[in-house]
Amino acid sequence: MTDLSHITVRGTLTANRPLDGLTWLRVGGPADYLFQPADAEDLAAFLAALPPEVPVFPMGVGSNLIVRDGGIRAVVIRLGRGFNTIEIDGDRVTAGSAALDAHVARRAAEAGLDLTFLRTIPGSIGGAVRMNAGCYGQYVADRLESVRMILRDGTQREVPAAELNLQYRQSDLPEGAVITAAIFRAPAGDPAELAALMEAQLAKRDATQPTKERTAGSTFRNPAGYSSTGRADDTHERKAWAVIEAAGMRGATLGGAQMSPKHANFLVNTGGASAADLEGLGEEVRKRVFQNSGISLVWEIMRVGEATPPQD
Repeated sequence: MTDLSHITVRGTLTANRPLDGLTWLRVGGPADYLFQPADAEDLAAFLAALPPEVPVFPMGVGSNLIVRDGGIRAVVIRLGRGFNTIEIDGDRVTAGSAALDAHVARRAAEAGLDLTFLRTIPGSIGGAVRMNAGCYGQYVADRLESVRMILRDGTQREVPAAELNLQYRQSDLPEGAVITAAIFRAPAGDPAELAALMEAQLAKRDATQPTKERTAGSTFRNPAGYSSTGRADDTHERKAWAVIEAAGMRGATLGGAQMSPKHANFLVNTGGASAADLEGLGEEVRKRVFQNSGISLVWEIMRVGEATPPQD
């Protein structure tokens, strides 16, 4: 592990920091370092001073992430309070990367702006941009105007959304770049109607998904046809949950991991699961689905790090 004690920061830089407590699935080994910058200038200065051979991994609130049991051989960058502001100017909403999707949707609605599709998406804005998150037929790509980011060499840039090549659950970001804010352009709406719509969305989600369990959102991408803008063919026959259920894997278990009996595309830590349990069950689901239907499911949950700890 590279010694970074010579780099001066105003935030917090912690060596050998366990990550299990920072992910929604509560699994994972340590990062070589965890850096929590005070603000954008602190982050830019740190990246500029960081030896170029040291990899970085930007991490949000860990809502769609499995960190493997051996941890991550990199500097994990986790943005916090200095990056969670939400500002509204006319029809533009500028949200810090650490602002929760749900909070941005509510603040926008209070101002009469419709970003309601964000309300039920777990996680923060940085992750939503990176994955072109979407719900109810709308995607980040439909509303995103530009993003502010800090490149691996410490350079700060504002990049038009068109340069990100946003597609279904993916984007093209420079290697090592850290998103610090996103600027959305939102259509107008009546605040009361927008609030009612979000309540209806929450009720539907709670009725169909294991929202009280320890999950990371949808495990696999829907194996439907998608256009270049990320819009989906929403036929139930091509939903991930449907092909998982058809393969007999609803409720399947491995160690402390389970495919939710309530929604077959949700991977659950029932208590005491390791990252290996969770990833192993997911791979068994992929195998069974392919055997049953010929469909190769693609992970939506990001899996990072080493399977086993490094040897001294």
